[in-house]
Amino acid sequence: MHFVEGGRLRSYGGYGISVRWEDVADVSLDDTLAGILISTGRPLLIEDLTSDSRVPAGSPVHRVGMTGAYLGHPVRDDAGVVVGVCCALDNEPRRWTEGEAAAVADAAHVANLLITEQLTRLEIDRQHRFLDAVVDSLHDGVTACDADGRVVLVNARMHRLWGSAPFPGDLGDDAALSGLTDAHGSPLRHEDIALFRALRGERLRDEEMAFQLRGQRTRHFLVDAQPILGPDGRTVGAVQAIQDVTRRKRAERFRTCELAVITALAAEPTVEAAGPRVLEAVVTTLGWTHAELWLADDAAGVVRSAASWHSPSWQDDIEVPGELAYGTGLAGRAWQAGKPLWIRDVGRPQSLISAATAAASQLHTALAVPVRNGLETLGVLVAFADTIEDPEDELVALMSGISAQIAQFIERRLVEDLQRQLARSKSEYLALVGHELRTPLTSIAAYTELLRDADAEGLVKDGPRLLEVIDRNATQLRHIINELLELSALDTGHASVQLSPVDLAQIVRESVERTREAVAEEPVTIVDDLPERLVLPGDRERLRQVVDNLLSNAVKYSPDGGEIGVTLHSVGRTAELAVTDTGIGVPQDEREKMFTGLYRTSRARDRAIPGSGLGLTLSRAVVQRHHGSIELTEHEGPGTTVLVRLPLSSR
Repeated sequence: MHFVEGGRLRSYGGYGISVRWEDVADVSLDDTLAGILISTGRPLLIEDLTSDSRVPAGSPVHRVGMTGAYLGHPVRDDAGVVVGVCCALDNEPRRWTEGEAAAVADAAHVANLLITEQLTRLEIDRQHRFLDAVVDSLHDGVTACDADGRVVLVNARMHRLWGSAPFPGDLGDDAALSGLTDAHGSPLRHEDIALFRALRGERLRDEEMAFQLRGQRTRHFLVDAQPILGPDGRTVGAVQAIQDVTRRKRAERFRTCELAVITALAAEPTVEAAGPRVLEAVVTTLGWTHAELWLADDAAGVVRSAASWHSPSWQDDIEVPGELAYGTGLAGRAWQAGKPLWIRDVGRPQSLISAATAAASQLHTALAVPVRNGLETLGVLVAFADTIEDPEDELVALMSGISAQIAQFIERRLVEDLQRQLARSKSEYLALVGHELRTPLTSIAAYTELLRDADAEGLVKDGPRLLEVIDRNATQLRHIINELLELSALDTGHASVQLSPVDLAQIVRESVERTREAVAEEPVTIVDDLPERLVLPGDRERLRQVVDNLLSNAVKYSPDGGEIGVTLHSVGRTAELAVTDTGIGVPQDEREKMFTGLYRTSRARDRAIPGSGLGLTLSRAVVQRHHGSIELTEHEGPGTTVLVRLPLSSR
């Protein structure tokens, strides 16, 4: 049996050949008996090879010295093209019978059938490979089954969607549904499977479905499915195509979440009031369980809980601490890191959350994102899931976007507060000109007039007293002007604050001693609790000015005597200075106003206690330039407590 390959004739098999195989296995098609047969396309019968003139001179028959007879028949493919030769050889010359010629023709026909079958197999295999390549390149997951529900086709995309578990081989196998639930967590049934429904005759087009695959979050799909019909119209199988639209659904939810956050922030005056609605939008969008919003108190070195919210379906109470120190807990560590932190499982060691808290809450994955304005961290947004999930850039991007909106809201509210304060300050400055400045000027003018009208005897008698009043009012006027200029310089940045290591304990101790000497004749006692040393970065003169102001106010607003307490100690990364008195106190609704400039408490005005209302405003300006905070805090009994927090290290 010979086959043609280009210009060569290759032998593919034989029986009883008397010559060496290598002499006939691969020869040139030219000058061969097979070449004659292939060129004519007709059978070739030669009774004597040595005398028949049709045998080419260069034929291998002559080269190897072969004698006898030859009977050859062409082998054709299914298109009728001659592709080879089936031949019989005899060592002796002979006359070929019709039966022998028919036998060789039958052998050639069998070879033709074998070739056709092989080519058909090759074509089917090529088509299968082509179809597999096309199906595997699809973005949709494709599955097909036969009439008995046996899975016969699963493309690469479907394997990826299915996950690491082995794909079931039969739709009726209960293992095919093991661990699969719908979007509500209910186990799937066989009749829920699109391929099973198609096998029963249904045709599905763009049907939305949501499934929770093994160990994964709920995913959303668009499904097409239909039965496969045979020539007789009977169902021979079914096919389904599944498109994962989770990202599209998630993008829609993200837009809804961002709109809900913007709406919540726009409707509330403070971030604390808007917090629950913001966190609700976050939890609902992510499909997680719990979220928290923390605000940073840079001076105190802590983040304080501003809001929290958990899914109504979550029955357990989730305890949220009031505050966390810098670098402590998930919120404190995110503040310290200044970047998003994804914790895959808070129940594992070194997850930044205590094992007891993680076990009690039954939470797992957590994501914490700093709320930042430029380089300044204003707070931290934290969300928790009750499942273990791998990091996803899209979720981090969403949380970062919401954090940016919260930061803009905080800054916008701060600007609005400053604008209101500015408007109020303008009115207060006018009031100052109309009262605080005019009062001493009126006194100076009046007493100057008395001096001008006095005679020699009156000048001798009343002159010193009149001059003393003029001097006192001039001093008061100069003090007000100096404080206004100082406050303006601090606000505009024209007054320098030089930070260098200073011993705050020594500054406070010296100020306390000076105040004790000044009130030695007054019914006021000063009690202090100070450490030996407390070094921090600060401006000595500016801090001395703050301490003097606080002690001066404590004495001034204790007209009936009492006790003034001064304490200084370190708390975490901050120093806390508290000045407490048992005087007239400040009403709750007026405490913050005391720092707005030129504001005096109603109790001080009622008692006609002198002052310009600039001391606390000037003190806050100095403290803020030190990256600290100052506030009037809760106070047991009568009186006031002013608390100053200053960082122990530069930031």
